[in-house]
Amino acid sequence: MVTAVPERTETGGRPGSPAPRGNPGRRNTAVLVGFTAATNLADGVMKMALPLLAARLTDSPAQVTAVSLTLTAPWLLIALHIGVLVDRFDRRRLLWAANGMRLAAMGWLTAAAVTGGVTLGQLFAAGAILGVADVLASTSASALVPAAVPAAGRERANAWIVAAETVGQEFAGPFVGGLLLAAGTGLALGVISASYAVAALSLLLLVGRFRAAGPAPGAAPASVNGRIAEGLRFLWRDQVLRTLSLVVAVLAAVWGAWLALMPLHAQQAMELGPRQYGIVLSALGVGGLAGAVAVTWVNRLLGARWAMFADLLGTAAMAALPALTTSLWAVAAGAFLGGMGGTLWTVNARTLTQRLVPDEMLGRFGAAARLFTFGAMPLGAALVGLLAELIGTRPAFGAFAVAAAATLVPFLRNITPAALRSHQEPSARPSGTAP
Repeated sequence: MVTAVPERTETGGRPGSPAPRGNPGRRNTAVLVGFTAATNLADGVMKMALPLLAARLTDSPAQVTAVSLTLTAPWLLIALHIGVLVDRFDRRRLLWAANGMRLAAMGWLTAAAVTGGVTLGQLFAAGAILGVADVLASTSASALVPAAVPAAGRERANAWIVAAETVGQEFAGPFVGGLLLAAGTGLALGVISASYAVAALSLLLLVGRFRAAGPAPGAAPASVNGRIAEGLRFLWRDQVLRTLSLVVAVLAAVWGAWLALMPLHAQQAMELGPRQYGIVLSALGVGGLAGAVAVTWVNRLLGARWAMFADLLGTAAMAALPALTTSLWAVAAGAFLGGMGGTLWTVNARTLTQRLVPDEMLGRFGAAARLFTFGAMPLGAALVGLLAELIGTRPAFGAFAVAAAATLVPFLRNITPAALRSHQEPSARPSGTAP
């Protein structure tokens, strides 16, 4: 299948569609940020509530962690197939479908909590539904941005979206979740449902058309596996996209290792109490929020390439400082740098790939790229646990710091100004091909 990629208009819609009145890009940005804030607040509450509810029902660590696993396992199991759906159907309708699944699962749990109590089996089933909905919503929302926001406004839109994700997932969600669960299980689950409902209604305010460009007239329809393979080939054959995906897989493994080992390291090696450990985790979130606020200024000062490079340094520092010192403030500073760098990378990587990837490939590419990320995090967590058993927690952190530092060379070698300039006009490329 070889088709020309339609040029995106400055209104954020498709060529040939009526020009909306006013400033649709600004309006769509506000809607997407609001949608992201509401859903991530609900996700933050839910990801705290479900494991805690499971802990009330069983003393088995395996069963409690399995409930958490149901929320993330779909990324490894069905993300590529979801990417095909996102490239075939209207992306706003898929967001509605995802939120409908969320509402159904939460409504079921809320009714159970009010009438007789939630069972462990219901938590497993609801977690699986919510996990699938998360894959569908995240992939659809990311692929929808180029059609909703003109190119000139995407960096700012992505920055605000990432800020909303950070606040919802790392600050407001867990805090609100703790308060709501203390007030009652039914209330907590009901608030999650209400947040998803508000988010779904906000999508009515989006202006534009959000279905991906289809295949060329007369082209034979490809199978699902064929379309998945097409997306993977597109990612792998493009040097810039391939390098970004491999680098972020290593960085995600470092993050997975840090998050998995830090609780034990903080307790045993650093001798921190819960409040002091909270400072370290808060520094991670504050850094992420600072990166979202500062990304436009940093890009203007350094350029997107060096802003992304800063994440490699920040992630290496985040892993290296626990290996070098047990100082609370030094480790918290490393967490801040890691969080800030992670946001600088995320905003710029999204903006870059939204420019480089053809519209009809955005779903499959986004799903494949996230598969690298979400697949690497549990691998990093498993590997750091093994290393810590063999050589101790501080050397284990050091090993992952070296892994993060090792990404500097391929990044500088392949993500060059010349390579980025060669990608400035994706609309001139046929879909399914690499430059």
